[in-house]
Amino acid sequence: MRALQLIAVNQLVLSEIETPSPGKGEVRIRLKAAALNHRDHWIKVGQYAGLFFPSTPGSDGAGVVDATGEGVDTAWMGREVIVNPSLGWGDSEHAQGPDFNILGLPRQGTLAESVVVPAAQVSPKPSHLSWEQAAALPLAGLTAYRGLFSRARLESGDRVLVTGIGGGVALFALQFAVAAGAEVWVTSSSAEKIAQAVALGARGGFDYRQPDWAKSAVAAAGAFSVIIDGASGSGLDSLLDVSVPGGRIVSYGATRGNPTSLAARKVFWRQLSLLGTTMGSPRDWAAMLAFVQRHGVVPVVCQTLPIERAGDAFGHLERNDQFGKVVLTF
Repeated sequence: MRALQLIAVNQLVLSEIETPSPGKGEVRIRLKAAALNHRDHWIKVGQYAGLFFPSTPGSDGAGVVDATGEGVDTAWMGREVIVNPSLGWGDSEHAQGPDFNILGLPRQGTLAESVVVPAAQVSPKPSHLSWEQAAALPLAGLTAYRGLFSRARLESGDRVLVTGIGGGVALFALQFAVAAGAEVWVTSSSAEKIAQAVALGARGGFDYRQPDWAKSAVAAAGAFSVIIDGASGSGLDSLLDVSVPGGRIVSYGATRGNPTSLAARKVFWRQLSLLGTTMGSPRDWAAMLAFVQRHGVVPVVCQTLPIERAGDAFGHLERNDQFGKVVLTF
């Protein structure tokens, strides 16, 4: 089979490798589409723990089960499925356990014509989604769902701020929150992305490059009960300023690094909750898929390319100019 393999830092090649066979409790999926995440970029540039060569990255995929291992119900054969990339979560709903890992490193990932995963990691593909849309859902959709509902306990009528709109998690947070009846606002450095977010249901947005954006946000929208943030860095302090008393700030990433300072008095005096989240549990996964089906949520795919043009796909991701997911097809 063909697989996109990382043979050294920043060196991806499309190679012919042996098609894997499923072991006990596993299924093999003939993939139709796979989506990229920023995690794949960090793996490519060598900034991810546990890196080895050659390896096949990729956490998101959808396809058809074409082989089953020992102990797996053969009724899965021929089923159209989507892959849950959150492996080995553990027994607690509060946090992942010591065996937790993400598909695509260390386990061989979805940027290949076939992938083998535990049978427990596959679910029927949402019927209203195309292959490309289904492939775009798993990692980012699961992360956004857990952040909003399991961690922030989002309720209808909450006023939500999603920072850095355009990436996968931020877009799913926008779509899920709108579907749940929340009032959603966004931040971005791009007026075009803010306009696109409004078309998806956001009330409006703010340019976080402006030094007074936090004051402008509160003046225009009011303070926010839930904030979903993937940047952290020096901007975290502004998020404290735009939170209502008792507000919940959920962090799923730190693309701008660690904050240089934190006004702790604002946190305790205003009863704020700073919440971290990573991926999600099997229960989160099942709830997310049910939510997507119930509300007819359709992932935003901004670019679809064949696997032969993986270099262009990674370039699009690395320029950080996307609004939606970049998907590869086989």
